[in-house]
Amino acid sequence: MKQFTSFVIKEARHILRDRRTMLILFGMPVVMLLLFGFAITNDVRNVRVVIVGSQMNHHTQAAVNRLAASEYFDITAIVGTSHEAETLIRNQQADMAVVFGQDYSETNHAMQLMVDASDPNMAQQWTAYAQQVMLNAPRSLVNTKMLYNPQMKSAYNFVPAIMGMLLMLVCAMMTSVSIVREKEKGTMEVLLVSPVRPLMIIMAKAIPYFVLALVILLTILLMARYVLAVPLAGSVVWIVVVSLIYILLALSLGLLISNIATTQLMALLLSAMVLLMPIVMLSGMLFPIESMPKVLQWLSAVIPPRYYVEAMRKLMIMGVGIGEVAREVTILTTMTITLLAVALAKFKTRLQ
Repeated sequence: MKQFTSFVIKEARHILRDRRTMLILFGMPVVMLLLFGFAITNDVRNVRVVIVGSQMNHHTQAAVNRLAASEYFDITAIVGTSHEAETLIRNQQADMAVVFGQDYSETNHAMQLMVDASDPNMAQQWTAYAQQVMLNAPRSLVNTKMLYNPQMKSAYNFVPAIMGMLLMLVCAMMTSVSIVREKEKGTMEVLLVSPVRPLMIIMAKAIPYFVLALVILLTILLMARYVLAVPLAGSVVWIVVVSLIYILLALSLGLLISNIATTQLMALLLSAMVLLMPIVMLSGMLFPIESMPKVLQWLSAVIPPRYYVEAMRKLMIMGVGIGEVAREVTILTTMTITLLAVALAKFKTRLQ
């Protein structure tokens, strides 16, 4: 046990001495949270609107006033014809135009929305927001209640996704590169002839990254709660427990990649192809899985971050109990056991 502890301390010192690695490990979560929380957002803000109305009455003026008073839209111009409004949109001087009909009134909402749909997702959001704002008269019968995210903040969606991506990249990529580095430098043979068993050597290399992953998890949760104001509606204990299972899965995947790769460059390329692109594209981080073609939906079923992100959104945002995420936890646990068994079997085979 003393020799095993010495190996763990040695590996931890190697990590702590590498300032670039430490900067990546602790700088990346902070930068990504700030970017996805504040800069990269799908929230509707400062939409440039052109009003088309040759004859403005008090009904149309009231609708325009509601639009101007909202935090989502900025009235940039009032023109007489829809052709002028379309010209402004084509010249990138406006994002949307509201064309009022001559018989517009409280009961007859005759109007047309002309929208720059080069980004179809944002165009749909602008249209929905504009209709809700302008038609939100005192007598409106429409009453929309947004559950779990009443302010429609993008951070509620991105924080669980960033957790899944960062924990996977840190544990899998860093662990695989660390082991392959020993092989590339020829020092793995020195370690293997030591009194410590090969399995203990691998565990000693994985434990420091396991601890670092816990620190990164704590950092993300604190920043999400106190910087981005994302609620932790569910039990923090269950959030940590599910995250521990996911971290073990990522470490197992890192060990498997280290068995395949022979150089650090190959390990990084494998990590990028096996981890980064599928996580971003197929885990539901940016794009809804339900909207993907069936083939990609089937492919996403083998992406571990998909289930972790789903579980975190339910635990953190919706505040459900562990029973509501039993399916995701079962799948993650099964994947962890399978990957760990395959990785250890491959590792023993390579040693022989």
